[in-house]
Amino acid sequence: MLVSNLDLVPGHYIVKHLGLVQGSTVRAKHVGRDIIAGFKNIFGGELSGYTELLQEAREEAVDRMKQQAQAVGANAVINVRFSTSSVTQGAAELFAYGTAVVLEPK
Repeated sequence: MLVSNLDLVPGHYIVKHLGLVQGSTVRAKHVGRDIIAGFKNIFGGELSGYTELLQEAREEAVDRMKQQAQAVGANAVINVRFSTSSVTQGAAELFAYGTAVVLEPK
């Protein structure tokens, strides 16, 4: 399944537009990561525990979006975007969405 943030794919025609597809996941902070993050805030540096958490969340949201696209018969998702929102204190949603299409080579 091709996934792109472009609205067209070079070398391909869009032969069928199947509509919006989406995937999301809600993740909560981990106490151990919070403690390490607290030290990093004092001394500086990347909060690698949160970086890993967000990377996992992005992958899961994209996988769910791709599954939905496949279920409607798409072979690609174009114009993909990401959004995040706070669900509750200590938990956030990562949302991936795009347009499911059928592509054919030119």
